Amino acid sequence: MNISDDHRPLVFAHRGGAAELPEHTLGAYMRALEAGVDGLECDVRLTRDGHLVCVHDRRLNRTSNGKGLVSRRTLAELDQLDYGSWHPGYPADEELPELSRLLTLERLLGAVRESGRRVRLLIETKHPSRYGAEVERRLIQMLRRFGLADPKPDDPVQVTVMSFAALALRRVRAQAPSLPTVYLLELVPPGVGKGKLPFGARIAGPGVDLLRNRPSLLPAMRAAGHQTYVWTVNEPHDLELVLQHRVDGVISDRPAFVLDRLQQM
Repeated sequence: MNISDDHRPLVFAHRGGAAELPEHTLGAYMRALEAGVDGLECDVRLTRDGHLVCVHDRRLNRTSNGKGLVSRRTLAELDQLDYGSWHPGYPADEELPELSRLLTLERLLGAVRESGRRVRLLIETKHPSRYGAEVERRLIQMLRRFGLADPKPDDPVQVTVMSFAALALRRVRAQAPSLPTVYLLELVPPGVGKGKLPFGARIAGPGVDLLRNRPSLLPAMRAAGHQTYVWTVNEPHDLELVLQHRVDGVISDRPAFVLDRLQQM
């Protein structure tokens, strides 16, 4: 398969490239940028004292040496835990920063700003959450602090907000109308299969299995004028599928693998 430059998809490091290094750690994100990804993907949750932290699961058990709900802990309490030594890729290159420390969204935004290169950052707000709309409110507030809530074409850092919750995307649209948004899909709600996305959503984000099971989905989205970012594309047959569909973005735990395959095509 030949991939021309005008149809090469964007490549995003899912949770920083979770297959190689501990997910949602600063070192993982820095390694992904070094590998040449177009963008990074992260999940955010609110702590008990109102800080946005990059953690996927509701509970701490899988990715740290702690237990219990992220939402019940303060930032200071969460920062005492180890988020890296569970991963088979740890320890890695000693020059990589913070491979076991909790990553806040603020620190990730600062690192992306300081990287000196163009970066697209996909931020997924996790729901349901005990804090509801406060998650999006705090997110937009922070993006405004970094000058990222109102995208400018010449800004090297571009943010897109994603969620499985349509209401979350409506809240983003109301507070920051020009921010791109992705409606994540594991199943196809009524109407979406015909190319219609919920109000506030501008980009479709189907899982790769959904794309495989519903081959008509992407043509319908394209006909409706929507771009498509597909997750989580980790295996050769999955990459082949999304490239055949000419998707706009590939979100992968193995971004270096995706970049290498694209370079060979």
